[in-house]
Amino acid sequence: MQSRSPDTTDQASDLFAYAVLLRTLNRELNRATLDFAHQHGLHSTDIHALAVIMDPSASADGPVTPTRLREELGLTSGAITACLDRLQRSGHVSRIRDTTDRRVVQLVYNPDARALAREYFSPLAQATENARSQFSSEQLATIASFLRALNAELGAAHDAQA
Repeated sequence: MQSRSPDTTDQASDLFAYAVLLRTLNRELNRATLDFAHQHGLHSTDIHALAVIMDPSASADGPVTPTRLREELGLTSGAITACLDRLQRSGHVSRIRDTTDRRVVQLVYNPDARALAREYFSPLAQATENARSQFSSEQLATIASFLRALNAELGAAHDAQA
């Protein structure tokens, strides 16, 4: 039986090869984020919440609220409250009342916490930049298009299962 390696060019269109590469990427990213979580007394859920709060795509409809965070993460209200309490106690997130509707709470990733994360993840950013530098701008545009399409497909598949 022939071994299947994701590194061979003749398998560039092979779904298995992509699955292996994506799982490997996922493991590397998880390792970095879970190390950060552990060092700062956070849960893995807290890291996912921070990503939703800080990523512009998650907040395209305006600031992230606890309800929006609950929907994005698929957690209960109680779990979101516990997560936000941990993030607020650790100084990562602030809950800010909306100025026009005081019933609405907006979640803000605190600048000092953002700087801490930026410093911690700088090796990841450097590795990303090193990898990016190996491709032309046209190739990078294709890679970005692929990642956007994959994220959209995965989101649609998740929504269809919900």
